[in-house]
Amino acid sequence: MQALLLFLLALVGANLTDVLVQRAGFPPISPLPMSLLHGLLGALLARWRRLAVWWWVILGLFPLAALLVGRLQLPPWLFLAVFLFMLVLFWSTFRSQVPFYPSGQPAWDAVAGLLPPDRPIRFMDIGSGLGGAVLDLARRRPESQFTGIEIAPLPWLVSRLRAALAGNSCRFVRGDYLLLDFADYDVVFAYLSPAAMLALWHKARAEMRPGTLLLSYEFHIPGAAPDVVIQPEGGGPLLHGWRM
Repeated sequence: MQALLLFLLALVGANLTDVLVQRAGFPPISPLPMSLLHGLLGALLARWRRLAVWWWVILGLFPLAALLVGRLQLPPWLFLAVFLFMLVLFWSTFRSQVPFYPSGQPAWDAVAGLLPPDRPIRFMDIGSGLGGAVLDLARRRPESQFTGIEIAPLPWLVSRLRAALAGNSCRFVRGDYLLLDFADYDVVFAYLSPAAMLALWHKARAEMRPGTLLLSYEFHIPGAAPDVVIQPEGGGPLLHGWRM
């Protein structure tokens, strides 16, 4: 939301500059220089507000990209279709600060190596995306219960279809993991974002039973030293684990 407001403020600044140029007796600024000015002002405002570097790039390039796409004269319905697709894919990312980003096979292999081998377990993947981790682990451990929860409609639907087509006994629930009771699970796996880690830690500490395991791929919890850190085979981010 802050980036959007800065984008609009930069647009106002670019148009005010155009007005001042015309009052000085010069011709109006043409679309291409106007887009470059708009982007420059947006990038400078993002830097002033100390947003992440990628926001400087996005705000800097978006006006020029919009100008170029506008010249393609694409049908209006195409933009609506893209918007709706992004909506059902990312859903409430603006609120949760957790983007859609799959973990991959190296992470699943590392998680599998940490699961208790001597008994059935109840496993929850929070933010399960397209369901890859849950489907993979459920195939390896058919005696255990594997569940994924995903708030975005499209990834949740894809994971449900994948499980049905594969005849897999795992479950996929659409909802917010913050409403779950972590006491129901022996292992909770997360691939979220740095913005969500403290809230995840407080919830895990309050609800998870002694002897259970919290796993986080790539992102650590500030101020909480992990009990185990694993480098997945083939490289990639680290897997962190905390024993409750």
